[in-house]
Amino acid sequence: MNALAIPRDRRARAAKILQTLDELFPAPSMPLDHGDPFQLLVATILSAQCTDARVNIVTPALFARAPDAKTMAKMTPSQMLRYIRTCGLAPSKAKNLIAMSRALVKHHDGHVPGDFEALEQLAGVGHKTAGVVMAQAFNVPAFPIDTHIHRLAGRWQLSRARTVEETERDLKSAFPRDRWNTLHLQIIYFGRTYCPARGHVRADCPICSWAMSKARERREIRAQRRT
Repeated sequence: MNALAIPRDRRARAAKILQTLDELFPAPSMPLDHGDPFQLLVATILSAQCTDARVNIVTPALFARAPDAKTMAKMTPSQMLRYIRTCGLAPSKAKNLIAMSRALVKHHDGHVPGDFEALEQLAGVGHKTAGVVMAQAFNVPAFPIDTHIHRLAGRWQLSRARTVEETERDLKSAFPRDRWNTLHLQIIYFGRTYCPARGHVRADCPICSWAMSKARERREIRAQRRT
């Protein structure tokens, strides 16, 4: 690409990135299988330190056993562990899922609240998990940031943030509010397809080939050589 065609302004750069993502992933689906907001919440909690593919393997049996908060609240952590053992951090997730379900029954009549503050008070639910549920279950504009989106935002020179909280602020200011929910999914799919953490080739990436600085590329290569 001609260097003159590379947007220097951050908003222009974001607009070009958005155009590319719309072309490659025009209608991204939620990668976690679920039937309702409660099941989405459970699956999202399980997805921490675990692949979505693995979560989708374990949740059918779990949801057949406990499809809602009132049923799951009656389980013990040891019973829960039988279903989610292959997920990362399974023992702590088992305890959190039971505690979360019991809190939903006690304070919300078994329903998932469509409110960030109420969600983040539940066991195992951080800001990113709450954002996923708000965006995908309640269609409230949110921009959940995980380590992968944080990495891509840095590669694309949209954020110099050191934390995911700062990256969320930067991406929200770079992209239109009505695109946040879809964009979050588009970036996830793009990262998996074109922009992995390791073995990434800048020249082969539809966005990094022009948006990523050569200095960033050199830093990543040096870091990978040290590990």
